[in-house]
Amino acid sequence: MKRVVIIGSGNLAEALARAVAKSDLELVQIFARNAERARIVAELTATDWATHPEMLARDADIYLIAVSDRAVEHVAATLPIPQGAAVAHTAGSVPLAAIPAKFARRAVFYPMQTFTKGREVDFPVIPIFLETPSAELRPELEAFARKLSGAVIWATSEQRAKVHLAAVFACNFANHMYAVGERIVHDAGLDFDVLKPLIAETAAKACDARSPLDVQTGPAVRNDFATKARHSDLLSFDLRLKNIYSTISQSIWETSKKI
Repeated sequence: MKRVVIIGSGNLAEALARAVAKSDLELVQIFARNAERARIVAELTATDWATHPEMLARDADIYLIAVSDRAVEHVAATLPIPQGAAVAHTAGSVPLAAIPAKFARRAVFYPMQTFTKGREVDFPVIPIFLETPSAELRPELEAFARKLSGAVIWATSEQRAKVHLAAVFACNFANHMYAVGERIVHDAGLDFDVLKPLIAETAAKACDARSPLDVQTGPAVRNDFATKARHSDLLSFDLRLKNIYSTISQSIWETSKKI
């Protein structure tokens, strides 16, 4: 498989288009409802774009559906994608069954990474999780994926759902904690920059360690009651944050006792 159509124009669609355009694959078209975004992504990757179903390219080898989770099934069922082509969605938590069974060459192509418009990522190191019921498509899909990344993993829909859940904790929740930290240092009259070296070292330690459990630090892992009480008092202005602090601290302590 060489000729690629990307359906969608969001964060993942843009990153995927950039990666395909840099590879020896051929990016045939960006198809999206949002004409402005479709044009922007197409210009970034020097390819064609379309917004109307009748303008969808019909001669691609694979159609990658990179839309919101809730739109995957509708897009796959309604767009005039040739039934002989490979059709794959890119969603972490959406089962393979979202692609209609009328497509004999249906699949999942899930790059597990956080994507942001205008920000390039190192795509060759991103784990790509694959799934297909077609024995014929399997080697073709893997060869296709390896043109974009060196980390290709076969996983069932059930496994992928758990991977996606893990990613929410490791990425989305962690980033929210950065935002909470920013709020607290701002309350102290300081800038978020004071936390950046700590954030960088914490992530680096977790990546370098055998397990993040091995490098857990802080008052919770020591069960430092006095410090936790002072922190709790400082959070009296926001009961929700106070409860989050207590819940996570307890989870850290309970987990650390099992090491």
